[in-house]
Amino acid sequence: MAQVQVRDVPRTAEVAGLAPQPSTHQVPARPATAPGKGPTFRAVLRHRYCGRLLSASVTGRMALGIVPVALILQAQADGHCLATAGLLAALYGVCPALGLPLLGRLADRRGLPLPCHLGAVLVVAALSALALAGTTSLPFTAVCVALAGAGCPPLEGGLRSLYPAVLPDAAHVRTAYTLDSSTQEIVYVAGPALAVVTATWLTPAAALALAAAATWAGSLVFATAPPARAWRAVSRRPDPLGVLRPPAMRLLLCALVFLGGTVGALDVASIAVAGRQDASWLAGALPATFSAAGLLGGVLFARLQSATAPQSRHLLVLAALFAAGWLPLLAPLPAPAVLVLSAAPGALFVPLLTVASLTVTALAPPGTSTEAVGWMSSAIRLGVAGGTALAGPLGGHFAVPLVAAALCALLLSAPTAPAAAPAAA
Repeated sequence: MAQVQVRDVPRTAEVAGLAPQPSTHQVPARPATAPGKGPTFRAVLRHRYCGRLLSASVTGRMALGIVPVALILQAQADGHCLATAGLLAALYGVCPALGLPLLGRLADRRGLPLPCHLGAVLVVAALSALALAGTTSLPFTAVCVALAGAGCPPLEGGLRSLYPAVLPDAAHVRTAYTLDSSTQEIVYVAGPALAVVTATWLTPAAALALAAAATWAGSLVFATAPPARAWRAVSRRPDPLGVLRPPAMRLLLCALVFLGGTVGALDVASIAVAGRQDASWLAGALPATFSAAGLLGGVLFARLQSATAPQSRHLLVLAALFAAGWLPLLAPLPAPAVLVLSAAPGALFVPLLTVASLTVTALAPPGTSTEAVGWMSSAIRLGVAGGTALAGPLGGHFAVPLVAAALCALLLSAPTAPAAAPAAA
């Protein structure tokens, strides 16, 4: 396998109207950041279009946090049992794993506006139908839920494809990846909260309508930005395997499935430990603490990382530390201690996800950057669904996320894994 270092984020195409970007293989005459120190989040957001693209991307992805909760509430309001409502939410969670790589490949071939608008239309039509008709007819509901999930616009992959075109150097791009990984936590913290508040004050149908509106607004603002309209991926030969061609990519995606499994198992574990300790507040506080620690970990990672890129071995180190962070939670501890200790793996999650994102981008064949992020999102979402499904029958024990994290680290230590490959000179 070719030697891999998470060193440079490959550029795709220049954006009309913007200053030409320097080659990642050239040393700029003036470093954009202080020697030995990477740029801050603020330095990234000061660049033109970055704030618009990031906020639009987060808004457009907010449905991923709103819809599962709104679906459960709507299904219960229509007389369905919790098990049926949960299956509908699980269906919605899995379907983006099917649609994102396809829409990402379309973006790499035809540009970003088409798949963003197409996905937004599917999501708005499906969620609007659910908001108007309810979930009384399960076959109709399942079709709408599947379309709403599979149609999620490729905003995350599109954003990461645009960063090299709107930022001055690879150091800023790496910090932008950390910023994007950190803001993902907002989707899964604010989204459910918005769903509950809207359903309580109005109706669950209004929460579904809110998700549709957020998808439409975010996708429209993102796709009409000048960099998104001008961006084109580099041309490449047609390849049925596409992003999956490099063996290291396939192994990395398998590792990311287990990384997602830790998050899915945590949701169940939080409910189980809350029941065992008769502390209902812990069911919501534990995932919130994990996510808040992720935000903090992302900020610290951006501040402490050097101006040079993390090397491939750092992926394995972070994965091993992430797995070790789950060990203390195996002990019988009081609820406040469980809450505090959950911050350790939470703080490592965003740095690990950031370096994994950089590795995915480095491994992706030229002209496949958006599809590559789609596959990464799919792997994580499949892992979340699998972790949730397995954690329930196993009693919601913290051993499940621990084993998933350990398997993630184990795969990254394999001889053909990107973390195990020697760094290129």
